[in-house]
Amino acid sequence: MSLSPAFLDELRMRTTLSGVIGRHTKLQKAGREWKACCPFHKEKTPSFTVNDEKGFYHCFGCGAHGDAISYVTETRGLPFMDAVKELAEAAGMQMPAPDPQARERQERSSTLRDVMTAAADWYVEQLHGPAGAEARAYLEQRGLDAATQKAFGLGFAPDARGKLEEALKEFGRDKLIEAGLIAIPEDRGRSPYDRFRSRLMFPIRDQRGRVIAFSGRIIGDGKPKYLNSPDTPLFDKGRTIYNFDLASPASRDAKRIIVVEGQMDVIALHQAGFPEAVAPLGTALTEEQLTMLWRVDEAPILCFDGDAAGQKAAMRAVERALPAIKPERTLAFVSLPPGQDPDDVIKAGGTADLKRQFANPLSLDAFLWNYESTQIDARSPTARAKLKKRLADIAQGIGDPAMRDEFGREFRDRFWQAYGWKKKEVEFVRGAIAATSGRDRLQGLDLYIRAILLGLSRYPVVVKTRADQIQSLSVDESLLAKWRDLLVAAAFERPDLDADMIETILADADIEVAENRHLWRDLGFSFFYRRSDPEVAIRDLEAAIDTIARSQELEANLESVRAALEHAADSDDFEGVWNRESERRRQLMAEKQRLHDELELLGEAAA
Repeated sequence: MSLSPAFLDELRMRTTLSGVIGRHTKLQKAGREWKACCPFHKEKTPSFTVNDEKGFYHCFGCGAHGDAISYVTETRGLPFMDAVKELAEAAGMQMPAPDPQARERQERSSTLRDVMTAAADWYVEQLHGPAGAEARAYLEQRGLDAATQKAFGLGFAPDARGKLEEALKEFGRDKLIEAGLIAIPEDRGRSPYDRFRSRLMFPIRDQRGRVIAFSGRIIGDGKPKYLNSPDTPLFDKGRTIYNFDLASPASRDAKRIIVVEGQMDVIALHQAGFPEAVAPLGTALTEEQLTMLWRVDEAPILCFDGDAAGQKAAMRAVERALPAIKPERTLAFVSLPPGQDPDDVIKAGGTADLKRQFANPLSLDAFLWNYESTQIDARSPTARAKLKKRLADIAQGIGDPAMRDEFGREFRDRFWQAYGWKKKEVEFVRGAIAATSGRDRLQGLDLYIRAILLGLSRYPVVVKTRADQIQSLSVDESLLAKWRDLLVAAAFERPDLDADMIETILADADIEVAENRHLWRDLGFSFFYRRSDPEVAIRDLEAAIDTIARSQELEANLESVRAALEHAADSDDFEGVWNRESERRRQLMAEKQRLHDELELLGEAAA
């Protein structure tokens, strides 16, 4: 069905936007607008505005913007047409008449929905009748109370080949087959039979809460353990998420959505106070399901078993998600103990622990590092090389350029922390920085030497191009000298040494090269700032090295002048020696002042 712009404009005009948003978000009047904490991202200070006159909302924090239709589609995950139908019904508007083919499809779908609703009601009756005794015992053993069973519409399919067809005979066999409730045997000589038999039945609902399929768990012996409806005109397994209709509004209050492995996991979490849980339907998350999840949460939490199978399932979801990862579209992770599902954890008294983990899930980069690094023998250089390449390939698989660069940098940092620096070297750098951090420990040029070392730590390429000059610098403070030697050695021992590796070392030593600069301890050189133009920063760093090196030469020359003046009285040409050395001293002091001025131009000396 196509909708005219005139119809959509009329719908927007008749819909009070604050009324739609105010059903789920607390709004406060602010002049001619409304304000609230944004429902699309976590915030404490309201930056979300609603303007009824103009018919749009806007968040100045995350940039979310749209009208009533987009609000319903984004917050509840409804398709565009379903959102329009819901708003039109609330506004008292009739939807435009569909074309004949669309009308036929709609009538067909409506009939199938009637079939599915009737089947769901019948399964519930069977669960509470004589045939459902064993299924009821199973639910009692799992600890599911009556309210939870009702909320999820749980039922039971008895072990009989034709009971459902007999109960729903008013719809006819063809409709039951089309709805996926009756299966046709491969042997055409045999009669069709009930697809679900001797199974606990979980209705699968669409985003509007209508039953469109079923999943059945075997009661007693038999395979498969879970059986889902086949794809039908109502049901596409790869585009449907179990419990999304209930979890989507609950996720707005919880500010998260949790993805678990199966229906029983969802129900156990719901009963334990986590109604924002959903599950795929027996397969890894698809691109379409990920898109649905991202509409309600920018970082859905994947909560899978901590065993190898659970981690592989999480990794399959990650591989599908990577091309679409963006700053506002990522994943988070909570791992359960191996061999345990959420119900096991809850029954063992782990609800509080789950709450803490859901509040602080593992980030995507941390999950990837943990997963990949545990797949190798860390003692093998070949295995480490494979890990490094694998991590680089993962980063390259991210579609968003900014996220691709940041993940690549993060992986290099973690790799360097784990394998790229000896523990004793890290401890030495920590000690060197701590021992030279006080103003009283460093005097004169040593303050500038420390500044240069911090600059070299951000731009190690300069160490390679100026190694001889850096090595020849005279450093009175012994720890600074060792720090300098360590950087020079690292630059030549590790040809791939880069700023990320050095910054990781300094981070281990509780110092940030740029951001945590101490205003009275350090100097304001451009190479302290991450935002500086690298060409300018490197130019300034090289100039500072040149200036310090020349200053140290001047100090040596001034020392020789002082010695000459002391011995001038012993010379036959006392006056001549005194005049020459005095002039030389004047020139050297003038140059020293000029170099000092240059340093002050390069970086503001601390007060």
